[in-house]
Amino acid sequence: MKEMDRLVMVMERLRGPGGCPWDAAQSHKSMIKGLIEETYELADAIENEDPEEMMEELGDVLLQVVFHSIIAAEAGEFSMSDVANCLADKLIYRHPHVFGEKQVDHPDEVIVNWDKLKRKENGKKNRTSIFSGIPETLPALLYALKIQSAASRVGFDWDGAEGVVDKIREEIDELSAAAAGNAADRIEDEIGDLMFSVVNLARMYRVDPEAALRRTNKKFETRFAAIEKEAKKNNIHVSEMPMAEKERVWQTAKQRD
Repeated sequence: MKEMDRLVMVMERLRGPGGCPWDAAQSHKSMIKGLIEETYELADAIENEDPEEMMEELGDVLLQVVFHSIIAAEAGEFSMSDVANCLADKLIYRHPHVFGEKQVDHPDEVIVNWDKLKRKENGKKNRTSIFSGIPETLPALLYALKIQSAASRVGFDWDGAEGVVDKIREEIDELSAAAAGNAADRIEDEIGDLMFSVVNLARMYRVDPEAALRRTNKKFETRFAAIEKEAKKNNIHVSEMPMAEKERVWQTAKQRD
């Protein structure tokens, strides 16, 4: 695509002689933080259902891909074309039900088959665990979802959501017991177990726990903003507002959600 060629040329110019000193100074490692931030900004744009913002953030994520590809090309490792071809080859290989003769009837079958094909690929054949390849730097909720899903694909899973709900109740009881004994280490362990179980429940209902928590965070911010607005209207600080009044404003804001 000529648009992609233009983008690559712009980045090569920025990295080249007489270009931008900041761009020229970057490396794969120095770009990691930006890559993570841009991905989250794209996720936020998607959550906001804002096409213009989404287009811009997709561009910022694409910039990261092009930037890393150009850094690699300069080192004689691979190019943007190599990245695109590698991805196309992988998609064709992992979709034999589209590009081959494999038959599937349900999206879950696609995931199981995808996982089997993935394990046969070069560099993945000798992995010692089904969790190998899942980055430990992922956000904890997403990491929990990934390892639970991997375990589920090999048959280690709950029979249904009811069992997970019972487990959550059990974890709450264990947390209450730890809190009653003021056992700091046990409290942390039990909170972790409880959160892990909640991720399991989200998975059972096909809910992304990371997205669900982001949505709840936004609801909290919106409702609390109403409390701040009310405090400002009465010329007082939020901390000076009686709790009963905060709760009243909160409930009113909640009804507007």
